[in-house]
Amino acid sequence: MMNQLHGIIFAYLSNPDLRELTQHRNTCSIPYGGRYRVVDFMLSNMVNAGISDVGLIVHANYQSLLDHVGSGKDWDLSRKHGGLRILPPFGYSGRREGVYRGRMDALAGVRSYLQYIRQDYVVLAGGDLAVNLPLNDIFEAHIRNDADITAVCTSRPMGSPKDCDYFTIGAGGRITDVLVHPPIAQGCESLEVYILSKQLLLSLVDHCAAHNIPSFSTGVLQPMVDALKIFPYVFDGYAARLQSVAGYFARSMELLDPQVRRQLFVPERPVRTKDRSDPSTYYGPGSRAVNSLVADGCIIEGEVENSILFRGVRVEKGAKVSGCVLMQGTAVQAGA
Repeated sequence: MMNQLHGIIFAYLSNPDLRELTQHRNTCSIPYGGRYRVVDFMLSNMVNAGISDVGLIVHANYQSLLDHVGSGKDWDLSRKHGGLRILPPFGYSGRREGVYRGRMDALAGVRSYLQYIRQDYVVLAGGDLAVNLPLNDIFEAHIRNDADITAVCTSRPMGSPKDCDYFTIGAGGRITDVLVHPPIAQGCESLEVYILSKQLLLSLVDHCAAHNIPSFSTGVLQPMVDALKIFPYVFDGYAARLQSVAGYFARSMELLDPQVRRQLFVPERPVRTKDRSDPSTYYGPGSRAVNSLVADGCIIEGEVENSILFRGVRVEKGAKVSGCVLMQGTAVQAGA
């Protein structure tokens, strides 16, 4: 059933609120959880659901993302036909310089790609959400409801309202109202993952392009909430949105809770990442590590507690690290 689905990941955003974290990369390739990049989660969601063709829409600052995903072989997406496709703004006309103004803008920029999708249905998702979704179940619900669009949302809002959309669910189980970036959270918060048919997607892209509508939320969901059958799929598992530096730190620290890790790293839906073949981490005599996530290739000779260490971090003898997120290759010198 899943070979009817095609994946599109929006990987063009660079959130200015993430400051230094996105200086040399876009939001999707931010390191997260010791050895992953944020985009790994959505790519893995799609691969675990049997999706074999995924398009990654990029715009600027995507060198680090390309280095990470490569040909897609770590996700089993390196194929002769289909597989992983990086979609730079090749169809983007010169009359609108600068970044994509929204998802419909981005889709219009790659319309020639959309036209030749082999599958009947498309799942649209952001690459900046760390979540482990049962996409098979969501697709089955889409077919069962005979929906035009299925929108994945959560009844446990966790994003900042100024960056999120919210749905009101009516008596018949359909979405009856869509709030875009309201001052306070109301209803179910959108996780911005949508399933719809390829035909509907193409007609919406053409409609929005002809009317100069850049946004999916304000251009499709809001005005068409009565005309289209838009059904919610409420997912209340763990989901992390990285919307600010403080938010990044808080979401990272939540990973130290085994309960959160169980929801994000589900054994039957593994999260894949680029294989680096680093050596195991070395713990020196007298070193101490408590309640921490430590990636491969680290050298720990001092003390580490309640922290997340990425690959290749070195903590020298006599150094103490507490409540920190240390990026790849950081060295903490003796006595620090």
